Amino acid sequence: MAPATDAETARWCADADSFGIPVSLLVIPGPWRGARLSEAPEYGMFLRERRAHGDEIMLHGWEHRAPAEGAPLRRAVARAVARGAAEFAALETAGADDRLRRAIAVMDEMGLATTGFTPPGWLASPAALQVLTRAGFSHTTDHFGLLDLRTGQRRRGFALSQRPGGTGERMAAGLMQRLARRSARRGGFVRIALHPDDLHRPGLRTAALRAIESALSAGAEATTYAGVIE
Repeated sequence: MAPATDAETARWCADADSFGIPVSLLVIPGPWRGARLSEAPEYGMFLRERRAHGDEIMLHGWEHRAPAEGAPLRRAVARAVARGAAEFAALETAGADDRLRRAIAVMDEMGLATTGFTPPGWLASPAALQVLTRAGFSHTTDHFGLLDLRTGQRRRGFALSQRPGGTGERMAAGLMQRLARRSARRGGFVRIALHPDDLHRPGLRTAALRAIESALSAGAEATTYAGVIE
């Protein structure tokens, strides 16, 4: 979520409201696709209203773009997995601390302080996790689950997501619905990731909504990441 995707944010939130469910909004405070969050007061107000409505605000990196620093192997894996968006995947302590401090300053300024963090591409280096913990963050996520940074306890649950325009797009859309239903029936932790770009391809939006509907009809209880941690 960022000022550049304000229309998409509103659309997904309206879809969530139609189901009566809360969502965790992953906010990019830095210069992503244009304006920074600090330059968009109306968007900040919208996000504060969503939190008052019951949604969770999570920090989603600083600028959602992988820097040219860090361990080469980690950087290579991040490029393959996250298309250059894995900003915290290979950072050492100093780099992670610098980006996190800038992000926190903007979030605080906008009245959106949070202790939840989802790294871009769901990838964070060990050093980045240590920096998050020292900064007082309570939880973070990766591809495979939710981590309580205070206790080290992990709640396992693979993130179901789509890759607009990527290979296997149609297959991923079909799998999302089936896996959401199956996991909910087994009492599992169902995570459905919605991306602004999904809305540019109507079939992907439909697949995501059907997956949500399938999970709810199979008995899933909707909540946010913060709700699970609490």
